[in-house]
Amino acid sequence: MNKDIFVWIELRHNKVQDVSLQLLSEANHLQAQYKVKGYDFDVVGIITGFQTHDVHADCFKYGADKLIVCEDIKLQEASTQHTSKAIVDIVHEFKPDSLLIGASVIGRDIAPRVAARLNTGLTADATQIEVDETANSTLLLVTRPAFGGNLFGTIVCPNTRPQMATIRPNVFEKRELNKASNTIIEFKTSFDSIDQVKLIKQEPKLNHSIDISKARIIVSAGRSMAKHMDLIREVAEELGAEVGASRGLVETGSITKEHQVGQTGKTVRPLVYIACGISGAVQHTAGMDKAECIIAINNDPNASIFQIAHIGIVGDAVTILPQLKEELLKLKA
Repeated sequence: MNKDIFVWIELRHNKVQDVSLQLLSEANHLQAQYKVKGYDFDVVGIITGFQTHDVHADCFKYGADKLIVCEDIKLQEASTQHTSKAIVDIVHEFKPDSLLIGASVIGRDIAPRVAARLNTGLTADATQIEVDETANSTLLLVTRPAFGGNLFGTIVCPNTRPQMATIRPNVFEKRELNKASNTIIEFKTSFDSIDQVKLIKQEPKLNHSIDISKARIIVSAGRSMAKHMDLIREVAEELGAEVGASRGLVETGSITKEHQVGQTGKTVRPLVYIACGISGAVQHTAGMDKAECIIAINNDPNASIFQIAHIGIVGDAVTILPQLKEELLKLKA
């Protein structure tokens, strides 16, 4: 019988990416569901890299019961060719029941290649994952948006193992679990002598703006605010916040896509999310509904955003935001 929940640990410059720690934490949630059903599954991190000993402690801190470490100079940087082979060989050897991979640029490249070589299914860009409640079932119920985010579908993989899914960053929260285990299994395999792709050099992207996925406060605007972006930015500045946007606003050209929140943008988990003139379509809310406090401003009392908002204000954001700015200035005076 296949067992255990495997999580591929994505490294960049020998640093664990947050999405991998988030998946380790979520795998512990799945592990608890399996235990209720009588299955004793471990959460196992797969590390593929070179001289990775400095990252092992982080993996145990965020929920790994054990680590399978495959080290080779060819794995120093994640590559389609060598990393995929290492993961496939590890799966063949240890036969996990499931394999979770972060839906980063690298994860989205590697996961489908691994699934194809293992002849198993893959659910991409999942937003929710649960264990089937049916007795004696180890099936994962993996939910992801479909048809441009207009509906959600739950996908199962009943006939092949491992069950594979990629999950976007920030969908789940990383939690310090500090497990007592420190089991490390060293795994050796062979690699092609010829590199099909050679890394010549890396040039970091010059980006002076803050990544909104890490912002503590976000003031986000919908399409109707396209002519009032100065007001949005002024309020955001007074709050020490970042500016977010719906896809509709981005399509007007008033703001760049790096500010887009939602299924086709970024997933955010701020302390406060202020939605200005955003209707609350599922494509958008899928990227921000985990915010600790959602404040919605919309002149339509039936707008969907009010269904998830903690504080709802029915009114025109163009009228309300200047009043908010004025009150903020008074507090600073």
